[in-house]
Amino acid sequence: MATYPTSDQLLVVIDPVARRTDGESVRIAKDVLSAGAATKVCLPDGPEEFTRALARRGSRRPVVVGDDRALLRAVSALHRQRELAGCALSVVPVGGALSLTRSLGVPTGPVAAARAVLEGAERRLDLLVDDSDGVVLGTLRIPPVSSQQADPAGSAAVPPEAGHPWLRTCQSLVRTLVTRPPRTTVVAGPGPSRLRVEVDGETVVDLEQPVEAVSVTPGGGTGKAEVEVRRLSVGAEASPLLAHGRTVTVSGAGFRYRADTVVSGPVRTRTWRAVEGAWGLTLPVPG
Repeated sequence: MATYPTSDQLLVVIDPVARRTDGESVRIAKDVLSAGAATKVCLPDGPEEFTRALARRGSRRPVVVGDDRALLRAVSALHRQRELAGCALSVVPVGGALSLTRSLGVPTGPVAAARAVLEGAERRLDLLVDDSDGVVLGTLRIPPVSSQQADPAGSAAVPPEAGHPWLRTCQSLVRTLVTRPPRTTVVAGPGPSRLRVEVDGETVVDLEQPVEAVSVTPGGGTGKAEVEVRRLSVGAEASPLLAHGRTVTVSGAGFRYRADTVVSGPVRTRTWRAVEGAWGLTLPVPG
């Protein structure tokens, strides 16, 4: 039996959603990882077991097999355990929601992603930490933008690759038996908001100026957040207001926000702090 150095010992935590939605990609990832390193595979049944597995990883390098939600859950857990600084996290994207992992530079195919785990290098990335100890890896949006569109019959849309063929057939049959609303029905989106946005204590926009959207992202290695505020305009479109800073505070009469895959709120005020190089992700070495 082959032996591997400690640095090549992996804890492979497979998210239950990934196992249900794409078992074949999970199997491929396991085979590639097991062929290149000593692996211990963990199959948690839910978020609590997922978090416990990471906490008990010992000297093994954690590898998450799952979608954006699984990656965010792992980073959040390591942040709460105050172990992000000394941990290089790896991810093999499997599932329907992969826009975050793709934007971070992780290959989306199971073979390429697993090889990146084995042959890649750690890159330190910035993140945002809010005053409730939540983290943001990619983009924060106000108002929140839904990741799925609602089905006209009122149920959440299911990605075509999710579930089993027989389940999709049953869903189609049920939808034909449900009385659909007229096609002219329009669900109103969120209207303009009155928010105060402050960056490093300086006001970017105040309550008297309605805004259509606010976005905040980690600064890509600068240690500063990038802020864009789109003001409500009448007639000619107003140019967005741009700012950079280490702290961003948003306040208003109760607002919701989407941080990566999670919608939170309503809150009356929230502050995010940019942390430079706060977490490590294994990425392919540029060729």
